[in-house]
Order: sequence, then structure tokens, then C-alpha cells
Amino acid sequence: MTDDTPGPILRRMPSGKVSKQRRRAAAAPPPPVVSKGASRRRQASPRALAIAAGVVAALAVVIVVAVVLSGGGKSSGLPNGYQPVGTLSAGLPGAADVAAELKGIAQTGTTLGSPFARVTLTEYVDLQCPICREFETQVFPDIVERYVRTGKVKVVVEPWAFIGPDSFRGQAAMLAAARQDKAFDFALLLYDNQGTENTGWLSDRMIYEIAVGVPGMKIKQLFDERSSASVRAAAKQVDADASANHVTGTPTLFVGAAGAKPTYVPMASGLDEPTLVRYLNRALAG
Repeated sequence: MTDDTPGPILRRMPSGKVSKQRRRAAAAPPPPVVSKGASRRRQASPRALAIAAGVVAALAVVIVVAVVLSGGGKSSGLPNGYQPVGTLSAGLPGAADVAAELKGIAQTGTTLGSPFARVTLTEYVDLQCPICREFETQVFPDIVERYVRTGKVKVVVEPWAFIGPDSFRGQAAMLAAARQDKAFDFALLLYDNQGTENTGWLSDRMIYEIAVGVPGMKIKQLFDERSSASVRAAAKQVDADASANHVTGTPTLFVGAAGAKPTYVPMASGLDEPTLVRYLNRALAG
């Protein structure tokens, strides 16, 4: 449990900083949000909340079915003549920016940053959430540079799947990438090339195109492990964590110093960097 109950995030215009403009230019145009209210943070539907509250077995089945339907068979979804290991030369737009952003920073599983960092930032994201894309491409690079690279803060990502089938495919792929300590590389490059939610954009081909642009990513291993027992268990744990922390939408962030109860960060939008910075500084000073 946490100190506060998560609330809605409202949109505002981006800051226009030069570094963020370059990141935005490298990314594909953001998808429109049309069905659930453009002025509010992406919220879970009642069905999704029921899933998050405890229908864990159903989630595991959906993940497996999604993987099978999108490719099937051994190493499902791999194209003929696939490239076995990812390289920057094969990357989609934004691949070089992501590599530079994360270069030299420790990454273990779903954790980015020094294990000795005094403060932990936990982020619940859905890989096809457009508000998450705003945060990850416009705010997160600053947080990495100011707090993670300096060893003050580590980031734990909880890839939650609740918007639709593309979410489950993305979650499984990201958790498989975490098995190679490349979860953040995969997710950040995906956000730079995100499609319109629930259109089937996050296909096996798209997962391959993202993975092949992550230097050192073992492509067959990624595809094989998406439906593994360890990935299914990790997905179930994310659902349990989201339920325990009353997470109802994405992105949802929590900040906590070592040994302290994490605190919900009430960001006004996916671009509300000042609020996140204030909570990080408060935790570091505590």
C-alpha cells in the first residue's frame, strides 16, 4: 500500500526544450486518443480493473493466446532470414537516441540504475498508452540524466497490460527483454515508434523491428521467452502489484527512499516534470 490514492493526470502542452524537440522529431507522430476522454489520463475500464484485481489466470491465458495468434510455432513470429542479434544499424527512428540515453547505466531485469541508489522511482506503464509515450519521450530522458546517471535514483518499471491485445503482446515482449537486461532499451524505442492503440500495430513484425534495433538483443531468445513460465509469472506479479497499489491508469508513478513507504506522485499530466522532480528531491532530502 502507498501513502496516496492515484488520481487522474491531465494533459498540458510540452516544454519545448531543444533536447526534447529532437526526441519528438525522432519519434513517430503520437496516436490520437478518442474513446476514453482526451483530457484525462488513460484509465482502466471496469473489465480491466476486474482483471487487475485478481483474475490472474485469465491474464496468463490471454498472453499465451496473443502470442500464439500473432505468430505461432517455434520462435513464433520471426520473419524468414531474421537478423539474430540487434544492432543500431538495423534500428527504427530513435534507436541511436535511446542507446545514448541509456549508455553506461546499469540495467538488471526491470530495474535501471545503481542498486545502491537512495531513492526508487516505480513506474506503471502500458506500452501502447499514448500518455506513457509523452512521459517516456519527453520527461524520462531528463530524469535519467539528472538522477539515474548520477546514482541518486533507480527506476523500476512495471509493464502493465490493460488497454487491449497489443498491450499484452507488448508486456510479454518487454518482460522477455528484461531477461536480457534490455527492458528499457526495448520499451523506449517502442515508445518512439508507437502506433494507434488497439489497431493490431504491435504485431510480431513490429516487435521484431524494435528488438533488432537494440544492440546485443538476442532475437530468437526474446521471441522464445515471451510465452515462458518466467515471463508469465512476472506478468502476474505486475498485476498483483498494480492491484495492491490501487493503480487504475497509466502512467502511474511512485517515489520512495530506501526503507520508506513509496508515495504516489500526483502529476498533472504525462509532461508534468516539475511535480516529479519535487517528489524526487523531497525523497532524496529525507
